[in-house]
Amino acid sequence: MSEMNSTNSTNSVNEVELDVEQASATSATTRASNQASVFSSNSSSNSEFPADISSASSVASESVDHTPPNEINFYRSECSIDCPNHHNKPFYDKFYQHLAHNDSLRSLSDIFGRTFITACRDKLVRTPTVICMVGLPARGKTYISKKLARYLNWIGVKTKVFNVGEYRREAFHDFAGKDFFDPVNAEYVKIRSQCAQKALDDMCSWLTNEGEVAIFDATNTSRERRDLIYEFCTKQYCFKLFFVESICDDPKVISSNIKEVKVSSPDYKNVDSETAVSDFVERIRLYEMQYEAIDDKLDKHYSFIKIFNVGERFIVNRVLGHIQSRVVYFLMNIRVLPRTIYLTRHGESEMNLDQRIGGDPLLSTRGVQYAEKLAEFMKKENLPDLIVWTSQFKRTIQTASKIDAPKEQWKALNEIDAGICEGMTYEEIAMKYPDEFAMRDQDKYHYRYPGGESYQDLVARLEPVIMELERQESVLVVCHQAVMRCILAYFLNKTADELPYLKVPLHSVLKLKPLAYGCQFEEIKLSVDAVNTHRDRPRNCKRFRSFDEALETAPRSDRNADIKSTPSTTTSTNVPTTKSSPKINNSAKTDDLINHIESIVI
Repeated sequence: MSEMNSTNSTNSVNEVELDVEQASATSATTRASNQASVFSSNSSSNSEFPADISSASSVASESVDHTPPNEINFYRSECSIDCPNHHNKPFYDKFYQHLAHNDSLRSLSDIFGRTFITACRDKLVRTPTVICMVGLPARGKTYISKKLARYLNWIGVKTKVFNVGEYRREAFHDFAGKDFFDPVNAEYVKIRSQCAQKALDDMCSWLTNEGEVAIFDATNTSRERRDLIYEFCTKQYCFKLFFVESICDDPKVISSNIKEVKVSSPDYKNVDSETAVSDFVERIRLYEMQYEAIDDKLDKHYSFIKIFNVGERFIVNRVLGHIQSRVVYFLMNIRVLPRTIYLTRHGESEMNLDQRIGGDPLLSTRGVQYAEKLAEFMKKENLPDLIVWTSQFKRTIQTASKIDAPKEQWKALNEIDAGICEGMTYEEIAMKYPDEFAMRDQDKYHYRYPGGESYQDLVARLEPVIMELERQESVLVVCHQAVMRCILAYFLNKTADELPYLKVPLHSVLKLKPLAYGCQFEEIKLSVDAVNTHRDRPRNCKRFRSFDEALETAPRSDRNADIKSTPSTTTSTNVPTTKSSPKINNSAKTDDLINHIESIVI
């Protein structure tokens, strides 16, 4: 019987996959036809466009039937196939003009390929999940909530924390002393219950409209409160619910958490330390009066994980689905205790001097000086348990070589793979692959170099590194620009739009201290000059921009420093003056367009 079920399940999966492929092909054909109808319409506004574009769309749809969407690259600048339809040049002129000046129309690559990627990444979770925290104060609940939210957002799951304490502070503006948490005081109990319900309502509304995972950060210490949350979320909204309980009876851990709370908690912003500590200790005692821990037998119908003494042991029950599995995986790796993480890029390399991306070069003279300065700095930090991680590239290994500490090489820390653009300058990429250069500017996080990687790919590759970083106490990571951006975005809770443009200059050390209510960040410059390799997003990201506009924010090569003072007639502030910007005339544009359309017609 089990074999039959397995076979039926396999057949169902195959049928679903087939349906998806057919739907993708049909969708692509429909979009192509719709695009064609813009040019073949009988309306007066578009009557000058002949209807033979429909033949191109039909041939293109056949290609879509046999080629995976993410492998389709119809709109590559290097296309050059002889076209049998050159006699109809006025049509191509009109086609190009309409495409170039109509922002609502997308390129053929967007229509036939890239739109599938966008659609697939819009929603990663089919059924929203509520993660409900449980535990006494000073047990690291808020710390866990914020770290878990950062992790899930970092891997692409839209997550938000709903902290009941923030609702309480908004409703009760005065200092909420220990009496506010007295379970005997009916007035305050009512206020706290209203705040909790308001947070629940907002959370469920957010999940219904846009969210994927919501974290309900509150004590939830009574079984009655947890039952209400269960009924509200699972019965009324049909969400998945997963409880995370943090239990701690280690006095050292509790004392450390209380010390951190008195410093960083918004509840004690304008309260002296002694008053804050005594008040918080009394608050804990009041919560203990009504605390009922999750019971393995009485609550066995719940999905939950119980964390004892910040990771000494765990109890996991009824884990349902991919998201809950990822949550358990993450929680079994994080540390709640204070620690410091050091991040730095490799020293300046020979290819950095020429503004070339990728490769495996050695350090420049200034890069070697930085390696020595870095070793001196880490020695002064006096970290007996320090571990140094590098990539497998020469420039990171060389940068860390003088540091007196154990070293590990990670393939996962290697720089982003630039594919066909490896070893090229921004100027060379803009000249040889202008469409690729523009598409990367339009969506730098999701754009994948042909034959290479995207930032999204890099985040997936770095997940094991993040997990291991969460387990370490003192570690120095010597890596690369794109890799460092991804790691920094995780700890500083940056979005996918912000991540690719984080500034991580050469010859600087970033010092991170994860805290309960955020992450303390410090940048230390080690006074060794280096070339600037940062390129901001240009103002014009369209495909049909000028060469100067494409290189508006590109950094200059340091080897051409003597040219910087030379007068230049170009209007671009970032294009090297030794090369003139190519002028694109109308005939060249038309020929380019014909080449692109030929790749579909043939």
